[in-house]
Amino acid sequence: MVETSDGFKIAEVDLKLRGPGNIMGTQQSGVLNLKIADIVKDTEILVTARNAAMNLLSKDANLSKPENSVILNSYTKLQKTSGLWANIS
Repeated sequence: MVETSDGFKIAEVDLKLRGPGNIMGTQQSGVLNLKIADIVKDTEILVTARNAAMNLLSKDANLSKPENSVILNSYTKLQKTSGLWANIS
């Protein structure tokens, strides 16, 4: 806290110290139950994945190109079964 006033850096340290939280219990509040990633340990790969997704969507926002049909089908199926973004991971 004495080294920076950057809220993002402070939040990152807080996340590393206390974790993402849970709904019930004494940890900080929040719903972040990633199934295959750890938001603290896997930050680099998550940023890479996000950048890849943003790049893909900038080129094919509707996922209408044939090479993106698998992604579109998976997303469509997921949307039918759940409204929680946490289930994407």
